[in-house]
Amino acid sequence: MKIGDVSKNTKLPTSTIRYYEEKGLIQSSGRKGLTRTFSPGVVDRLALITLGRNAGLLLDDIRVMLLPDGVDIDRDRLLARADELDEKIKQMTAMRDGLRYAAACQAPNHMECKTFRRLLNIATKRWGRPSAHERN
Repeated sequence: MKIGDVSKNTKLPTSTIRYYEEKGLIQSSGRKGLTRTFSPGVVDRLALITLGRNAGLLLDDIRVMLLPDGVDIDRDRLLARADELDEKIKQMTAMRDGLRYAAACQAPNHMECKTFRRLLNIATKRWGRPSAHERN
């Protein structure tokens, strides 16, 4: 398959495909002129990489799981990531509930609302200040 065909099948930009090849996550099977070619199995491999990235795994974590002719899934790493996601879901649920309350609060000034002030206090203790990445 030409790199453009792989891109169409996976919905990944060719630059991402090239980057994954550079990082050793995938391998081209050769070239047809100046165009990289890949075996059809690269589509499944890219799907695994995409799944891992969407789950929040780092490329290094994913690379370790990818074997030349298959995968060796680190079940403990997946369970740890699932636990991290559970904690994030709890935090985001509390944040959502706080935002809904703040939006519905009838106090003339939210800073006068005891419940809203309690939410601010909880947010500061539980989550601290957002990182630069989270603020942007």
